[in-house]
Amino acid sequence: MLNPKRFLSDLHHLRSFGAAGVGKGVVRPAFSDPDIAAREWLAARMKEAGLEPRFDPVGNLFGIAGEQSLLLGSHTDTQPEGGWLDGALGVIAALEIARASKEAGGPPISVVSFQDEEGRFGVTTGSAIWGGNTVLADADPLTDRDGVSFVDARAKMAHLAGADVSPALFSGYVEMHIEQGPSLDQSGEKIGVVDSIVGIRDMRITFAGQQNHAGTTPMALRRDAFQALSRFNAVLNDRFRNVVTPQTVWTIGHVSLHPNASSVVPGKVTFSMQWRDGDAERLRRMEGIIRETAQEVADGGGFEIGFGPMLGLEPVPMDKGLRARLAEAAEAEAPGNWRHMPSGALHDATNVARLMPVAMLFVPSIGGVSHTFDEDTDEADLVTGLRVLARAAGVDVG
Repeated sequence: MLNPKRFLSDLHHLRSFGAAGVGKGVVRPAFSDPDIAAREWLAARMKEAGLEPRFDPVGNLFGIAGEQSLLLGSHTDTQPEGGWLDGALGVIAALEIARASKEAGGPPISVVSFQDEEGRFGVTTGSAIWGGNTVLADADPLTDRDGVSFVDARAKMAHLAGADVSPALFSGYVEMHIEQGPSLDQSGEKIGVVDSIVGIRDMRITFAGQQNHAGTTPMALRRDAFQALSRFNAVLNDRFRNVVTPQTVWTIGHVSLHPNASSVVPGKVTFSMQWRDGDAERLRRMEGIIRETAQEVADGGGFEIGFGPMLGLEPVPMDKGLRARLAEAAEAEAPGNWRHMPSGALHDATNVARLMPVAMLFVPSIGGVSHTFDEDTDEADLVTGLRVLARAAGVDVG
């Protein structure tokens, strides 16, 4: 039978690995010391629960219950300043359900914590490699914002790494997650059953101009890289106007300005460009607009331009059968107080969908915030999500 107290205790203990900031903040980036320590602790908890813990070559951690088991989980790495629930909720809920099912002689439930979902080195790197959306040889040269390569980072887990884990062991994958948006919190609904996950594109763009003295270089003669970025952003927003929908989003989230000094005209800027939408054709059209706009800005201001590798995933619909099981469980636990909804955030389920049927459910995020120390969810809502997931997996909820 499910034990909500045990579930919440494990969830709070996982928070202690990398606890930081105020409230329930966590700093546990992929392959950091807190991340590796958390994975070692989780492997021990899996073993105590009667599962076989196995790390694959890139640090994905599986707790295997047997062949043709249902796989539940998410990820346990965080953003550079993250919250305690993003990803961790799905992993610890999976652990509790697997443990409860084994204790009661129920169906076999396996657990996974994917590595680098938060994209320190790319886009959902661990599940992308396991799911076949990318290969290890292409991922290894990827670098984080400090220039550390994926191959060097994963070397820190070499003492844990084992062989690949076969997807044939699992009949399907279900991931529980906080919504990371305001819809459920504003409506007061307790559960969101996801019908699809949006697609994402992500690349780096560089404008290279001329570094020069900030006091003696006339404005008309400057090739200021930051001004190029500023113009690109303004023109891009205008050109997107007749292409995007209210659900489309795009973000310049990381900017590296060189030499980043107050008395120097910056000669180079490299920035991230990310966009998301549920329509693959719209994502393609947006890419064309981004490249054309960047090239026009470069040509007009005398800048050299560089485009980094394109990373991304296609929009993914959820499996109808698993989605129906989640909907039935949601109605049992929160009658009339749940909804079908899309996911505007990217999740590991997108990659796993290449291998097997997948589904997702959401619980509310207080204030609709995530990727911040302020991220939180009422514990009663966490337990409701746990019960819905367990019901859908065929496990006795008591």
